[in-house]
Amino acid sequence: MQIVSVDIGGTHARFAIAEVDNGRVQSLGEPVTLKTAEHASLQTAYEAFRARQGGTLPPAAAIAVASPITGDVIRLTNNPWVIRPSLIPERLGAEQWTIINDFGAIGHAVAQLPDEDFEHLCGPATPLPGDGVTTVCGPGTGLGVAQVFKRDGRYSVLPTEGGHMDYAPLDGIEDAILKRLRKTYTRVSAERIVAGPGIVAIYETLAELEGRAVLRRDDKAIWTEALEGTDSIALAALDRFCLALGAVAGDLALAQGAQGVVIAGGLGLRIKDKLLRSGFDQRFVSKGRFQSMMAAIPVKLITHPQPGLFGAAAAFAQEHQ
Repeated sequence: MQIVSVDIGGTHARFAIAEVDNGRVQSLGEPVTLKTAEHASLQTAYEAFRARQGGTLPPAAAIAVASPITGDVIRLTNNPWVIRPSLIPERLGAEQWTIINDFGAIGHAVAQLPDEDFEHLCGPATPLPGDGVTTVCGPGTGLGVAQVFKRDGRYSVLPTEGGHMDYAPLDGIEDAILKRLRKTYTRVSAERIVAGPGIVAIYETLAELEGRAVLRRDDKAIWTEALEGTDSIALAALDRFCLALGAVAGDLALAQGAQGVVIAGGLGLRIKDKLLRSGFDQRFVSKGRFQSMMAAIPVKLITHPQPGLFGAAAAFAQEHQ
């Protein structure tokens, strides 16, 4: 059957028509990306997508949202839209629907995508485990976290809010980053550093340590200069970001008892080449007495261009098979 797959993040909402059957995604159509700031609600963005599809859509929807899925009202973490699940049939015209946390959707994508949609980052160059736990984490507007549990050819996905665990600095520079952030936040979570906007605090701390003027910069500008290599402080901030991501990914793998780890999120593909050359792998395995155990965990980067859309459709397929 055909369904509308939707992936709503802090900055963009993506839509596509998917074909699902027998609990799995069979195909995913060309995605349409809309800016959330240009639409008042999910309903108006959905209507804009409907118009682009000639005015009709399948009466079934799979919706991934950047928020915990609890209660009668869902308020997105980094997006002003409000979603009332009970009104989805009326507002969107969906007779069947699934709504899932955005990184829960990524978990479903991890469970169903073939090996060729993953690139090896570190650890043993083996496929993700066919049985056991795979930790999924990734930086974007926020830091998404989920886990996938496989056994006997079946799987379950547990979305979490692991990105909001406490940030643990590992050296003097990270102590300084934490100290800077504590001037603004009483409690500093991992997401304050290991997410797109987190590079601002890293950049400002490094500039201050260098004795340079600390200019308020937009995170997008810092990312651009870091990836282009046109600003030495921005480049150093990117190095620090990769180190912090490795440490956090390792902490999550330890906490979840993982046999595999997948890095996803909007920034994952953008920093792929940097991750491969950074100290990400050393930070991932540096867990004291558990270093040898961590070194045996394969760490992959998901390379599918639309894992959120694919995963939302996969979640629908599992629920409605």
